Amino acid sequence: MYTTYECSPQVTTHTKAYLTLNSFEKDGDGGGPSECDNQYHSDDTPVVALSTGWFNHKRRCHKKITIHGNGRSVEAMVVDECDSTMGCDADHDYQPPCPNNIVDASKAVWEALGVPKDNWGGLEITWSESDA
Repeated sequence: MYTTYECSPQVTTHTKAYLTLNSFEKDGDGGGPSECDNQYHSDDTPVVALSTGWFNHKRRCHKKITIHGNGRSVEAMVVDECDSTMGCDADHDYQPPCPNNIVDASKAVWEALGVPKDNWGGLEITWSESDA
């Protein structure tokens, strides 16, 4: 039994979050295709999945967010939900539900933030919606 969440912290200009690593490619650790477009995405593209509350019933699909971490920032497109209500099944690669404060990012995001590869996996960040 895992804790599940229907909501996430309020989005501000510096929303605190925890950055995690995900593959959005076919046969990657992200499970099925992305929720926004039913497609897979290259790990070389800066894309993210947001916790259920922030994903907001697909309202942030294909919107850009700016992620600040490690003294740098990068813009990434929201393509998927990091499901905070369900998990432990094939669609979720048998992983537990996401906490409510996750920005699950492709390797391109980690590279753009200049995080050394041996430190990939978890990083305290802030993010905001991009002006686009």
